[in-house]
Amino acid sequence: MIDLYTWSTPNGRKISIMLEEAALPYKVTAVNLAAGEQHAPAFLALNPNGRIPVIVDHDVEGGPYPIIESGAILIHLAEKTGRFLPREVRARGDVLQWLMFQMGGIGPMLGQANYFVNTATEKIPFAIERYINESVRLLGVLNTRLEGREFLADGYSIADMATYPWVAAAWPALRSIMPERVGEFGRVARWLDTVGARPAVERGMRVPVP
Repeated sequence: MIDLYTWSTPNGRKISIMLEEAALPYKVTAVNLAAGEQHAPAFLALNPNGRIPVIVDHDVEGGPYPIIESGAILIHLAEKTGRFLPREVRARGDVLQWLMFQMGGIGPMLGQANYFVNTATEKIPFAIERYINESVRLLGVLNTRLEGREFLADGYSIADMATYPWVAAAWPALRSIMPERVGEFGRVARWLDTVGARPAVERGMRVPVP
């Protein structure tokens, strides 16, 4: 059994998608970020960084094992199940490279764009322009990567699961802000449709239940 501590954010949905894809039994605990529940002592005991997602894997030798950081959780679950992360060196490397591309680029840049456009009380034009432009540039990188391939690596993988919730959340706004530029990314649009149509992705994107 897996305990999943999560909220309705792209980072949280990466993990619920993986759990659904792998058909692993899991129990959800919603951590309401708006209410500050990520700062509660009980949650900080699991993750001193005060961020979701966190899982506790009860099927690990030595007793329940808490894991923080979404990328580490995805790798753990992939290795636990033997799915969505190949063992062959090159295929595995491709998945891990594009997982790290999400962790180091897509997530942080799209997250900052969202913050400065939608959340910050002070609108800072330089910051808004910087993060939107970088977000669109990264979508262009994804579009290039998807030339001649259905998914980010050789077959559907944890790289797609990690990237999809971020791009799906940002796509309508970025397309509205830069319609001509984002309109060039037809391969990303096709990939969004393909990944988003998977039943496990549809279920994972609804976790936690509002």
